[in-house]
Amino acid sequence: MAKQISELKLGILGGGQLGRMLIQEAINYNLTTLVLDPDADAPCKHIANYFENGSITDYDTVYNFGKKADIITIEIEKVNVDALEQLEREGKQVYPQSRVIRLIQDKGVQKQFFKENDIPTAPFMLVNSKEDLSSGKFPFPYILKLRKDGYDGKGVMKISNASDVKNAFDAPTLIEELVNFEKEIAVIVARNANGDTKTFPMVEMEFNAEANLVEFLISPSTYPESIQERAEKIAKDIAAALNITGILAVEMFITKHGDILVNELAPRPHNSGHQTIEGNYVSQFGQHLRAIFNLPLGDTRSISNAIMVNVLGEKGHDGVAKYDGLEKIMSIEGVYVHLYGKKYTKPFRKMGHLTIVDQNRENAIEKARFVQQTLKVIS
Repeated sequence: MAKQISELKLGILGGGQLGRMLIQEAINYNLTTLVLDPDADAPCKHIANYFENGSITDYDTVYNFGKKADIITIEIEKVNVDALEQLEREGKQVYPQSRVIRLIQDKGVQKQFFKENDIPTAPFMLVNSKEDLSSGKFPFPYILKLRKDGYDGKGVMKISNASDVKNAFDAPTLIEELVNFEKEIAVIVARNANGDTKTFPMVEMEFNAEANLVEFLISPSTYPESIQERAEKIAKDIAAALNITGILAVEMFITKHGDILVNELAPRPHNSGHQTIEGNYVSQFGQHLRAIFNLPLGDTRSISNAIMVNVLGEKGHDGVAKYDGLEKIMSIEGVYVHLYGKKYTKPFRKMGHLTIVDQNRENAIEKARFVQQTLKVIS
């Protein structure tokens, strides 16, 4: 007889806020959780059944950690894939599969995957060094992305003209046409080992221009159903082409002409799905667990309008975190607070998120704007 979910040990590579929220859901299934993270005070430290302080990019550390678990998952893509491949060869279940992580670790390979599978995306070119950028083969302005290790806006820059090239990354990069987009959107899709697939409703995102990370998210979208259906179909097509098991976040642009272009993928729970904890019948974290344990996928419908606001460290503050305005925002109906257990704040560090739910969309947005202005993380 197959083991029940509560008899299995779940290993998580990375112990940040995504791991923390995954464990908060895993507790409901009596799951035993094991976490590996390089930060001795990672957010998962006190809620995992077993916490190991160590590198998630070192082969031996990841391999030996993985041997302790039955199923291994990630909360960040920058992990040692060679170790995960070896664990798979030895019969461990790794979800998302190591080949998916390897593909997504390299934005250039990711783009080529889009091209080969007829996934709509902005025109691009791969270059090996800063010197290659001077050839002028790609028209200005464009977006330059490091092929590896970029996240939360790091490793991305706009190149407007020839004089900007001198400040460009001197590493393998991806040049991408600057998209004149109307809105950034995302669809989270889940797929279990049986191939059952479900998408969460499409969401609209607003980015912090300075930090280039999601600051404000509105769910569900009010775009025409035809656009939402197209975006959800693209997400399902990608999940099927990858043959992924687990959650996949698909970030996209809607252009001024109504076209949808895929920007990037994240094969794990994602910032664009945090509002699902209160806003949907199943959360992205619950859905990820269902997918990787090959259980029936949950109901992804929205319960209510839900706005997610990222709680970022204030500029000019670096030290032990204090939350100014917390009591004031907690007096508002429909405000849910999620702090990530990070002791120290620094400018633009993700310290938590807030979800604001309201049956009236405009009321939800108004409350969220007030909350965004009121709660400040200072030192």
